[in-house]
Amino acid sequence: MTPLSPVGRLAATVARLSREVRAAQAEAEGRALIELAKGILVARLGCGPAEAARQLAELAEQSQATPLEFAVDVINQAARDRMSEITDAFLTATGADGGREAAEADGNGAAAGSAAVRLRSAESRALAASDTQAVADALLEQALRPLGAVAVAIWAAGSDGSLTLAGSAGFSPAEAARWRYVPPDVATVARSGLTERAGQWITSLARTGLPSVGRHQYPEGGRAAVPAGTGGRVHGVLEIAWPVPLAPQPPAVVRQVEALAELCAHTLETYTPPPGGPEEPRVMPDAAELMDLADGLHDPALVLVPHLDDAGHLADFRIQHVNKRFLDPAGRPRAVVGGALLLEAFPMAAGDSELFQSVERVYATGEPFRARRMNLTALVDQVPLSATADISISRHGNAVLLIWRIEDETARLASLLQHAQRLGRIGGFEENLLTGEITWNGQLFDLYGRPASSAPVPLEELAAHSHPDDAVAIGRFLRTLLHHRRPASAAFRLQRPDGVTRHVRVVAEPVLDTDDRLLVVRGAYQDISAQHWTEVALAATRDQLAHTEQQAIERNRLTLQLQHAIMPPAQAPLRVPDLQVAVRYRPAETEQLVGGDWYDAVMLPNGMVLVCVGDVAGHGIEAATSMVVLRNALRGLAVTGAGPGQLLSWLNIVAHHLTGGVTATAVCGLYDPARRTLRWARAGHLPPVLVRGPEAAPLPLVKGMLLGAVAEAVYEEDEVQLAGEDTLLMYTDGLVERRDRTVEESLAQLLSTARPTPATLDQHLDRLLTYSRSDTDDDTCLVGIRVG
Repeated sequence: MTPLSPVGRLAATVARLSREVRAAQAEAEGRALIELAKGILVARLGCGPAEAARQLAELAEQSQATPLEFAVDVINQAARDRMSEITDAFLTATGADGGREAAEADGNGAAAGSAAVRLRSAESRALAASDTQAVADALLEQALRPLGAVAVAIWAAGSDGSLTLAGSAGFSPAEAARWRYVPPDVATVARSGLTERAGQWITSLARTGLPSVGRHQYPEGGRAAVPAGTGGRVHGVLEIAWPVPLAPQPPAVVRQVEALAELCAHTLETYTPPPGGPEEPRVMPDAAELMDLADGLHDPALVLVPHLDDAGHLADFRIQHVNKRFLDPAGRPRAVVGGALLLEAFPMAAGDSELFQSVERVYATGEPFRARRMNLTALVDQVPLSATADISISRHGNAVLLIWRIEDETARLASLLQHAQRLGRIGGFEENLLTGEITWNGQLFDLYGRPASSAPVPLEELAAHSHPDDAVAIGRFLRTLLHHRRPASAAFRLQRPDGVTRHVRVVAEPVLDTDDRLLVVRGAYQDISAQHWTEVALAATRDQLAHTEQQAIERNRLTLQLQHAIMPPAQAPLRVPDLQVAVRYRPAETEQLVGGDWYDAVMLPNGMVLVCVGDVAGHGIEAATSMVVLRNALRGLAVTGAGPGQLLSWLNIVAHHLTGGVTATAVCGLYDPARRTLRWARAGHLPPVLVRGPEAAPLPLVKGMLLGAVAEAVYEEDEVQLAGEDTLLMYTDGLVERRDRTVEESLAQLLSTARPTPATLDQHLDRLLTYSRSDTDDDTCLVGIRVG
């Protein structure tokens, strides 16, 4: 055998000592249970301790059980408590030799096999434990590991809904420290067990998505979270972890876990969180302070304390105190109601399950309850049993404060009617035609501008308080109402004593007796001044809009006429030897976007041909008139014989000084038919495109800024030699511009379209317009020359 290293010997020693400690603990717990059973036999048989020990050993031998197992049976038969009931149910469910599992003993002979021994051993060790942590260790080792569990957590519930990890076993110390405190309203496995009275049994933690202690240690394992409570009050939660998914558990096992949770509750009753943390307990008011608080409220309130039955279960709530606002439905004094049980004093509260269950839940969990318009079939101090109320229930220490506010449906509807009348500026009236008595509400006095102490105005005097021009309408209203005795309405201008005129509509109906005689007239006045002036304003606005629309139509028509007069869509052909010249103009599809695009192609006195296109910024008549100025100016300047660069410099001065500071782009070219050369310059415009054979390319750029930007500018020139069958194209950006493409991409598309050269120049330009992919709905000008 390989000798152990020093570390190995130390580990073996620690393991041996741990086994000895566990065995000693089990032996001590077993001795405690055996001694308790001896005491029961002493009381039953009337014998001494020695005789009781002899009887215990003989009876255990006869029943083929260990002394510890038999001692537990004796304790269960004598106690008849919840633990014994759970044990009997468990043993009945498991069967096999009367339900008892085979006893297994460790090296010191301590029994650990049967469910009864496990539960009683866990109970004994838990009751003897010094703190909640020791209880967690005892539960895991004595009762839960045989069920396959690997970890346990005992949570203490705070009055604010928080959870504190009071003790745990099977989780790493770092994990337990990280989960020391869970704030209120945080969804965890333990909180689901706190809110669900029957507890939560989770097949696999990973499927729920809920966080919990040890989630990373046992991610796929099952969980159980059972509320730990006594006497109807939940003090915390017992959470158990399994390493693998949990199959549905039989009822006997579920009741066994519930018994363990109740065992934890007795420990949690006296648990105090460690000081200094966020979970430090608050100082709760005692019953006297809570009674003083209830007396200071303006709503009815009851202070309730739990009433337990003989078995320690919550059976009812005792009315500790009723405040001065409380009025008993049966007329009993508050002193009689105070001190009685809730369900005895108000039996109908038992039928009102929602209310009583809410009180139970608040007492159990400590989480306050609020409800609007809750049905309240008891505790009402007026009218119907179907009354509704706003409910507030909260726990303070060991008492519950119940506050309610009865909602009077009649008063609520009356209040709503008053608000509606006030917001609608409506005043009601009733006039008795037999007695002459007239009743007005407050809104009608306000509408008439009269004090409430003044006499109301009879209907027959209505014309005296209205505008003279409305006398006919008021007469027709009174005739229909009083003579024909039919409902009627009329609109008129009410003239108030303070000189203010209000536009009012009156609506009334007659009330007849059994002999068809007119008795009473009822109705209402409504101030419709705001509606009247709104209608007047709308009518004026409609007239103004119609006038503005007509002006816009006329403006666009004049703009189009001006544009077509200066630059007609059909240009007369220019006759130059060995040169074809063609132009195209496509206006914007929307008439409101009349723009400033322009073109020109003209023979100059010196034999040169001027070809140019331009685009003035903006739309409308301003852009059109600016276009006319620049186009005509360029024609006049070209007669001087200056080159295209000089022409654009002069045109820039015109744009900057003489046309209100407009800006524009342009391309200007002078074609010499004798030399077949084109001199050209540009002012911020796209360059011309030369189509030669199967190729199409833009001319190399020359420098030149847009027109009108600065007072003086210099424009470069360039010259291109043209050959037979060459086609040169000048265009404005309406031919190529797209919102979703760059200028370079749009120009590439134009070159692709321009490469196939049709037989005639006109066909060429028509093809470019047809296949243009522009989408800006702008004007388009296109000039082309083809050398013969």
